[in-house]
Amino acid sequence: MTLTVGRRVRLTADVRLAGRVVPAADPLGGTDTGTDSGADTGAGFLVLAAGVEGTVERVDEDRPQSHEVREYERLRSLLDDFGHQMPPGSRQQLEEQVGSLEPAWTAYRERKLRLTVRVRFDNGFALDDAPGDLFLSV
Repeated sequence: MTLTVGRRVRLTADVRLAGRVVPAADPLGGTDTGTDSGADTGAGFLVLAAGVEGTVERVDEDRPQSHEVREYERLRSLLDDFGHQMPPGSRQQLEEQVGSLEPAWTAYRERKLRLTVRVRFDNGFALDDAPGDLFLSV
């Protein structure tokens, strides 16, 4: 199943959320006032039960690319688009470069895609940066 923005989903497992309470508008997750006010202690926890439904607000896919992967994509595109116009020697050299980068490309394609979502539940709670495999389409 592909998670997309606007899709209705259901939580498949109980999720326990714990940590400090910080205002949602604070981009840094709290500011240091210079005093030791127990910043590392938890303020409480919340459990969202399996079966809670909501709507996907954002989907983030993350599969970091190495320099070799980016170079493979660039050279492969160059070969596919202009290879037929190249002199034979240049084309052969480009094919060798693409071939040498093939293992990095294969490893990248086999690496699991990390998918995180932001879901707004029907009860008003929003869960951000949650693993996509916690949800099923409704």
